[in-house]
Amino acid sequence: MPDLESLFPVARQFTGSQAVIAIQPLGNGLINDTFLVTTDSSPFVLQRINTAVFPQPAQIIENLHTLNKHLQQKNADSVKLQIPDILSTAEGDYCYEKNGDYWRALSLIDNTESLEVIGSIHDAAQAGFALGHFHRLLSDLDPGILHDTLPGFHITPGYLSRYDQVLTTAQLSEPKSRYCADFIGRLRHIAGDLETAKQQGLLPLRVIHGDPKLNNFLFDKDSKKIVSLIDLDTVKPGLVHYDIGDCLRSCCQTTDPVGFDRDCCAVILESYLAEAGAFFSESDYDYLYPSIRLIPFELGIRFFTDHLEGDRYFKVTEPGQNLRRAVEQFQLCDSINQQEPAIRQLIARLKKQTMGARS
Repeated sequence: MPDLESLFPVARQFTGSQAVIAIQPLGNGLINDTFLVTTDSSPFVLQRINTAVFPQPAQIIENLHTLNKHLQQKNADSVKLQIPDILSTAEGDYCYEKNGDYWRALSLIDNTESLEVIGSIHDAAQAGFALGHFHRLLSDLDPGILHDTLPGFHITPGYLSRYDQVLTTAQLSEPKSRYCADFIGRLRHIAGDLETAKQQGLLPLRVIHGDPKLNNFLFDKDSKKIVSLIDLDTVKPGLVHYDIGDCLRSCCQTTDPVGFDRDCCAVILESYLAEAGAFFSESDYDYLYPSIRLIPFELGIRFFTDHLEGDRYFKVTEPGQNLRRAVEQFQLCDSINQQEPAIRQLIARLKKQTMGARS
């Protein structure tokens, strides 16, 4: 994390005549460094793009421009989500480079807050609605015109292959490490579930968010409705099932003990399908359960691999944090597995309900 005083010259690149009053850290993202810049006029968000993750910052800026342009062409009354505007420097650039660091500025969606845990059925319904609305709004945008800002992202067999390579030189002396390795060994056969379906033409490429975890939804403080979906660097061509699985993973995980809240899942899926069901096919429904199970398994592999490699990717605040994160994701995946019949029954009910409404 950079020294805050050193950020004032960077922030001024995007302020024009506004005076920078204060800068403070914002959010708890694991990839980019994010700050709230207070000025004597309009506050904004300043981010240092993690170029180890996003080696071509211009591509994520171009994708966001494409997204904004597409939404601006729609009837304003039909768009229920705000997408942050990209702010430019005095020279008209959308990225500022200094000492090898790349910075960009975004408009602040005011009077909003993010949540770390689902607090009510209303919160769950809003998360489902917002993701479904996002997918519906972009369902007529050709995914082929977007940059793939993270090649290999959410390609679970690729993460498994990388894990296998790292494992050849790893020492699994801790019980938690052995638990993770054993769990991966038992479930490695599910790694290709979605990718195989994509290759067989059963699941089409669409525009996805890429990282729709709960704290990337912004709730209006007054209405308590979601008004924005942020952290759009991972918007790219992909399978909407990755987004659905990741949203459910984030929203439905319980703690002490770690488990999967099926009631929360039901609320989110019902609200999601009320928006996105219009373009859902038979195959889309068939692969809902595999996606719910796969994403925590995938993230567990990623956390565990990063732990074995010395915490190179995900930020940590203490040793062993990525290992604990991996254990939690595998426990979540195990809970989903144990509830498979009930979750599949839920999906069948929602499929009948949604497709019945379409006919």
